[in-house]
Amino acid sequence: MKLQKLNNIVVHWRKITNGSANRQIFGAAIVVAVGTALVKGAAVIKELVVAWKFGTSDSLDAFLIALLVPSFMINVIAGSVPAALIPTYIQVREKKGQKESNQLLSGVIFWSLILLPFTAIFMIAIAPYYLPLIAKGFNEEKLNLTFKLLCLLSPVVVLSGIIDIWSSVLNAGEKFFFAAISPMTTSIVTIGFLLGFHSLGVLNLATGLIAGGVIEIILLGISLHKQGISLYPKLYSFDSHLRQVFGQYIPMIAGSLLMSSTSIVDQSMAAMLSPGSVAALNYGNRVISLPITLVTTALSAAIIPYFSKMVAHQEWKAVSHTLQKYLQIIFTLTIPLAILFIIFSQQVVEILFQRGSFTAQDTKIVANIQVYYALQIPFYVANILVVRLISAMKKNHILMQVSAFNLIFNIVFNYLFMQFMGINGIALSTSCVYVFCFFYMFFNAKIRLQKLT
Repeated sequence: MKLQKLNNIVVHWRKITNGSANRQIFGAAIVVAVGTALVKGAAVIKELVVAWKFGTSDSLDAFLIALLVPSFMINVIAGSVPAALIPTYIQVREKKGQKESNQLLSGVIFWSLILLPFTAIFMIAIAPYYLPLIAKGFNEEKLNLTFKLLCLLSPVVVLSGIIDIWSSVLNAGEKFFFAAISPMTTSIVTIGFLLGFHSLGVLNLATGLIAGGVIEIILLGISLHKQGISLYPKLYSFDSHLRQVFGQYIPMIAGSLLMSSTSIVDQSMAAMLSPGSVAALNYGNRVISLPITLVTTALSAAIIPYFSKMVAHQEWKAVSHTLQKYLQIIFTLTIPLAILFIIFSQQVVEILFQRGSFTAQDTKIVANIQVYYALQIPFYVANILVVRLISAMKKNHILMQVSAFNLIFNIVFNYLFMQFMGINGIALSTSCVYVFCFFYMFFNAKIRLQKLT
């Protein structure tokens, strides 16, 4: 009886997720959302352990600033590679076959393994110049700890770069679930370090990231190898396809550089305020980022393979219909979610974080920050959909334009709002930036679609 019910569920699932591109996107998004929910569940447990162990201490401030620069490099240098690669990869696979797309992937990995280690070394070499600037409020002892953590975290740049590429290739092959759940290993390993090696203190967070990244690469490599996808770095030739990837990578990296700078600006300006402000800002964004990441990861992973296919076959009406349909769904679901976060912010922070070193005063500060961050939710999610369409259309220069505006507005809004609202002003500034970003990207996408249809 139970087996029959399970079979009926599977049959029903196949009916609602097969057929049109919108149904396939929906099915893929649900699969990725389930996997991402499991990952975020593990991440929440890790954050609870971190809050219990460190609260808003100076050592956590040091770790967050140290992680800020590798994260920036990952977002800019490493994270731009899949966005530039996948549309061309899918186009080559659709028109010329798996062998040609494997050769393109091998070439991209070859150049990535040159670029990423150089980036990590460069990041450490110039650290004495930029760390005092972005951690301006830190004393000498706290700054030295930050540099030590930065050195320990530097391999994350290389590990995350390869992970991003391999996960994107799995998604391009519509193998969404495994790519979605693989990041869980990092949270699990980090929790193990935090609970098992008390004497290491905040160093556990760094070693957990490194060890988890190594395990994730191994798991992804095994999955790709089983599907006959080449993992070996090899430059066959610098052909038109590889040049196309590089052509999209340059504006993508410029856009990511400017956009990721907003995070550095936010945390650097928070470091100018009272001690613990950097940690409070991060806690305020932690819970908000959970549903945002869940939805955007699912949507991003699911949408770009199908958008790329539609663009490759020039199905512009289908692209326009899919964009309109999913924007309606996004705003219908996320506006009520943002309202709930605003209403119950205090209770959410109390339940999740208020224990151990995390005091009632910390709860009050973080809850207020969380309210202002919640305003961005509908626009952040909707913006991801439009960004993926722009990438699939290979118009990444638009991302560079909007990122420049975002950085300027973020600095100006941070400064103005901080005068009246303190640390809360930084959160409000971030939300305002994402509202502007969405409308700029949306109108640019609509104009280009109207010209093509």
